[in-house]
This record gives sequence, structure tokens and C-alpha cells, in this order.
Amino acid sequence: MAITINIYYTGAEGNARKFAGEMISRGIVDEIRREEGNLRYEYSIPMDDAASILLIDSWKDQAALDRHHRTPMMAQIVELREKYGLRMKVERYVSEELPHTDRQFIRE
Repeated sequence: MAITINIYYTGAEGNARKFAGEMISRGIVDEIRREEGNLRYEYSIPMDDAASILLIDSWKDQAALDRHHRTPMMAQIVELREKYGLRMKVERYVSEELPHTDRQFIRE
């Protein structure tokens, strides 16, 4: 049962994009992607909100997410969020198998 967390970071003057750029340039994103249990760590730009950036953060299970939250890099992430004055909107999803009735609408 995977856990996916969507975090919308919003800031003034392009700060959300600057935050994501610094996360990448400092190697924090690559380090997170190498963590045991990380399934996805990806930034996207919402087409209808130029002040925000979306982080899609997915983990194998709650134990993997808890281990991630205990790593030293969490302090670096918090530091950067403060540096750029970001606000956050968080959505959390737990995956499940698609029912047969939904599969008919999916083209693979």
C-alpha cells in the first residue's frame, strides 16, 4: 500500500520554483530518491497557478515515510522552505488496487 503526498508550495516572486531549483542543485532531491522505500519524488508546475510548484512524493509504506522524516535532510528542507517563505497545501493518498469497473477506462 503506497502512500503519495502532493505538496503545493506557494510563494511570492517565483520563490516556489527557486526552492525546487535549489533542492535539485544541492542534491537533496537525488538523495531522497535514493532512500529505501522512495517510489517517486518529482516537481511539476501547475498550469493554472504560476506562483506554485507541486511536489509528488510517494513512498512504499508509512514506515519508509517515517524513516525519511527522521533523516537530517528534513532540516535542510525546512530551512529552504523558510528561506523562500513558502506556504504549503498538502494532500495525502493511499493507493489501492483499481476495481475492474475502473480498468475499462484505462488504456495501457
